[in-house]
Amino acid sequence: MEKREFRRNANAMIYLVSCALNQRTPKAELVSKIDLEQLFEVCQKHILTACAAYALESAGVHNQDFTQAKEKAIRKNILLDVERGKILNRLEQAEIWYLPLKGAILKEWYPKLGMRQMSDNDILYDMSRREDVLAIMQDLDFKLAVSLEAVDEFVKEPVYNFEMHGELFMEYQVGGLADYYRGIKNRMQKDDSSRFGYRFSLEEFYLFMLAHEYKHFTISGTGVRSLSDTYVFIKKFGSQLDWAYIRGELKKMGITEFEKNNRELAMKVFDRKKLTDEEKKLLDYYIFSGTYGNQQNSVENALNRQGNSKMIYVLDRIFPSYEYMRSAVPWVRDRKHLLPAAWGYRILRGCVLGFGGIVKEIRLLVKQ
Repeated sequence: MEKREFRRNANAMIYLVSCALNQRTPKAELVSKIDLEQLFEVCQKHILTACAAYALESAGVHNQDFTQAKEKAIRKNILLDVERGKILNRLEQAEIWYLPLKGAILKEWYPKLGMRQMSDNDILYDMSRREDVLAIMQDLDFKLAVSLEAVDEFVKEPVYNFEMHGELFMEYQVGGLADYYRGIKNRMQKDDSSRFGYRFSLEEFYLFMLAHEYKHFTISGTGVRSLSDTYVFIKKFGSQLDWAYIRGELKKMGITEFEKNNRELAMKVFDRKKLTDEEKKLLDYYIFSGTYGNQQNSVENALNRQGNSKMIYVLDRIFPSYEYMRSAVPWVRDRKHLLPAAWGYRILRGCVLGFGGIVKEIRLLVKQ
């Protein structure tokens, strides 16, 4: 889809999501001008299809693609809830502390079931019990899909995907946030409905939500759904929050400006307020990033962090830091002397399994 068309359809998506979040019926004359096929493509990239479907249905528009996407989102939310309950029950039995993260909680604050579509569920747990958690997940018929330094991704048919986190951020991703969240358990609150479950206060929930989005925003970009998450949270809890505490913590984390820009843009976008030219540019970044960012953003952002030096960029990609390699190549963990071998292994693996991605990255780098 051409860039101008994509932006036009993204703006239609934002309008429909705004209607859904505020439980308003879209205007018939605006809905009649929407190309539903193109709209569906854009919504899928931002995982906001179910939200748009609710808005379209309220206007009397029943499209098979949107209806099916909404029904799948509802079904997946229910299935993930049930499966998460089984996992948490096993963690309770094993006396392992845990804390469900972000989307699993956020979805309850959206107006209707399935509106906040879920790709996976994330759970923070006691990293010292990693082997026990691996055994529990395998006993529940999950397969270990990816194992990084402090997170394991488990999958099971038909739609189950759970990420079990021992840490919330890695040093190689966003160093300051990794330091800030290393002692997060001290700021977690006991969940009175369980023996080993924990939860975030509203302030800590908001701070982590922002930190998580900032990580994606600065590495490869993040999509419009992150703005809708912010909007839903602020609309529901904004007047209850201890903003003095939040501002103090944001300063420690180094994301004060990001929070301000993200919050103000989210509120203006979904309250349908006029944007400044700078806000339009920022919204474009969200629109063209898609839910999980893209390779062009990744290259551009990395170059900016390295002073726009292509030589430094290339060297860093070929010979990443030990902190990065600990996650990328598990067998180099605690064996720093094997780092040169790990670099070679990573290069060979990339050429065999991801040659197309390497070629695309080189082309993007040359264009900069």
